[in-house]
Amino acid sequence: MNLFDLSGKTAVVIGGNSTLGGTMAVALGAHGADVAVVGRNAEKSEEVRRRIEEAGGKAKVFSADATKADDLKALLADVLAWTGRVDILMNAPGKNSPTPFFELTMEEWDSIMEVNLKGVVQACQIFGKHMVDQGQGGSIINISSVSSEPPLSRVFTYSASKAAVNNVTKFLAREFAPSRVRVNAIIPGFFPAEQNRKILSPERTESILSHTPMGRFGEAEELQGAAVYLASDKASGFVTGSLLRVDGGFGSMTI
Repeated sequence: MNLFDLSGKTAVVIGGNSTLGGTMAVALGAHGADVAVVGRNAEKSEEVRRRIEEAGGKAKVFSADATKADDLKALLADVLAWTGRVDILMNAPGKNSPTPFFELTMEEWDSIMEVNLKGVVQACQIFGKHMVDQGQGGSIINISSVSSEPPLSRVFTYSASKAAVNNVTKFLAREFAPSRVRVNAIIPGFFPAEQNRKILSPERTESILSHTPMGRFGEAEELQGAAVYLASDKASGFVTGSLLRVDGGFGSMTI
């Protein structure tokens, strides 16, 4: 038995055109899932679709704003018209800012919370309801952050939003468990990507690596195994409510 075979499954990856989301989407496709690549930048989404097809998978690009419930409802309808089912939802949208706390405006707070928290909650509500009603189980994978647990300076709102994602993940894991819909989160460590490059000054980089036992940043491909594991009901069918760390040991350190 291939524990990681996702053949016959449909995966919806919101934020699937981002650096990390796109790389995990490629892994889901390479292991047999039909992948709906969801994002607002069509060019980036098409690039991820191409990578999935080169890896032997099947993918289609969809456009949706995760902060808008009507967009997500339309997305669900469009994916169902494409494959007839949704088995895996990955919530990988992300917005960050290095604004110091005393300079933070509530407009910026709201904009980050809209994407990182509201978008995740709405997607879990809309796609989770479909999975429950579908009656065949499913897997929801929320992408959190290493900054969700130790409070890290310069990313106050981002950290608060991701801490809330952890809480939402555990709550929904309990809520959906009777329907065999599993809800887990991946907690990446520091993976250089578009949204965090602006905070990675030489001083910041030195500080981060000094608290990372493996002494380096992660490579996006190092998240693929965690994504496929949590997506597969064969490999992780009794795993729900977990926060799976992929952080080079960062979580074992005190800061």
